[in-house]
Amino acid sequence: MQDAQVTADGARIRWVELPGRPGTSRTRVYLHGLGASSGPYFTLSATHPLLADSRSLLMDLLGFGISDRPTGFGYTLEDHADAVAVALEAAGAHDADVIAHSMGGAVAIVLAARHPHLVARLVLVDANLDPAAPDPARPGSSGIAACTEEEFLTGGLEEVRDRVGPHWWATMRLAGPEALHRTAVHLARGTTPTMRELLLDLEIPRTYLRPLDDGPLPGEDTLIQHGVRVVAIPECGHNIMLDNPEAFAEATASALTRP
Repeated sequence: MQDAQVTADGARIRWVELPGRPGTSRTRVYLHGLGASSGPYFTLSATHPLLADSRSLLMDLLGFGISDRPTGFGYTLEDHADAVAVALEAAGAHDADVIAHSMGGAVAIVLAARHPHLVARLVLVDANLDPAAPDPARPGSSGIAACTEEEFLTGGLEEVRDRVGPHWWATMRLAGPEALHRTAVHLARGTTPTMRELLLDLEIPRTYLRPLDDGPLPGEDTLIQHGVRVVAIPECGHNIMLDNPEAFAEATASALTRP
């Protein structure tokens, strides 16, 4: 396990590092979604024969997984991106390939926009591109964002536990409650410009993986027109890398060899 201090008051981001094959020159960075952790979600992919050639950093965002959970951190998408940037600098990971799921994809887009020297390619895995209205009936960010932080800390977290089920809760329970709520609120609120607009303006190779059964993304044609490669993955839901690891590895490896 590796780590780096990413805030002035000493909070640290931690990651599992896989060395790749001898002589490798590229670094791949994996970022998880809301309430998740990169190790459980990405180890199978990072060690797949199609992806195991490069050095891989399975990084947990501040507030989640094995990273610290400071209560004084803002947990905006920009805050997360800047903290990841500090960790990548400490790891010597410049011009990295960033593979990012769901909320982590939103962070990755902001990271690429704010710290372009750190990101050479993006692979977004069913990532959030647009703001979403709070909705208490939903289990993810929009459901968490529907209550105040005080409400969340005094009973809302237990309600979320009951809604998300044991698989998601297995990693969500590791998150700092403040981190989980604030990140959800800022993810639902989005960025200005939006994550979608930032993505369209990036000049690096970008690939978006989505479940085939979900049908086309909103605005998919515009993404494609701006050079974003959209790949539909069969036999999977939102957690593409867990539901269909072989197809995920093939699509990701293909994306990372694009010129």
